[in-house]
Amino acid sequence: MSADRHPADRIPADRHPADRHPADRIPADRRPVLAVAHRGDPYRYRENTLPSVESALAAGADAVEVDVRLTRDRVPVLLHDSTLERLWGDPRPIDRVTAGQLDELRRGPLAVPTLAEAVKAVAAVEGRRLLIDLDDPGPAAATWSAVTGLGAEGLVAFCGPATAMLAVRELTPDAEIALTWKQPRLPVRALLDDLRPRYLNPPFGLVTPEFTAAAADAGLAVSTWTADLRRTMRRLRDTGVASITTNRIGVLCSVLDGHR
Repeated sequence: MSADRHPADRIPADRHPADRHPADRIPADRRPVLAVAHRGDPYRYRENTLPSVESALAAGADAVEVDVRLTRDRVPVLLHDSTLERLWGDPRPIDRVTAGQLDELRRGPLAVPTLAEAVKAVAAVEGRRLLIDLDDPGPAAATWSAVTGLGAEGLVAFCGPATAMLAVRELTPDAEIALTWKQPRLPVRALLDDLRPRYLNPPFGLVTPEFTAAAADAGLAVSTWTADLRRTMRRLRDTGVASITTNRIGVLCSVLDGHR
């Protein structure tokens, strides 16, 4: 996903999420726009790790977006890239590593978590949700199996391109879907009828008041990614989007809750 900025690919200074003071958080049913944390809180903790997820929740995120890939033994884990190189210094593709072997990469409190661990972390904070980003259809079945195995169907939503989201829809008629869309024109009606998304999910550069109005006419709310500057967050808020995803969740919560 593109962004105003992206955190450096490094481990931020260790701190425990419980040591932070939660934002003055407005409940989601009163906040005008949902605040979604992109891969957790990546300026404080390495993306897609449990400390990053927990830090985002402590900062007031309504939902945490995570990326899911499968290990060699088909366990869904949190990882954006196809290999472990960028974040963990290991060149192996994730699909050639077992879930058990991932323990070898642990860096103190930081580790590659399973999807089940992330679901449990979100479930521990009332009213929060997990947004699962799938780039391709491959992990869909194992991901849905892990979610249903935990009885967490109502706790998760999915985002991604049409191919991946159609795979999710084939598994369940009820999953909440945000269709990632990179075109200025809306999807054709046939795709919307097959997929039945709740949200259209474009990058923030495509979002205008006219775009959100057209989406609303088609029965769609707009979620958008990945806005890291206050001025961008304010602009998006004023276009009528339903959800904003950011790498700077504390800043976004302050903007949406009316604080400077």
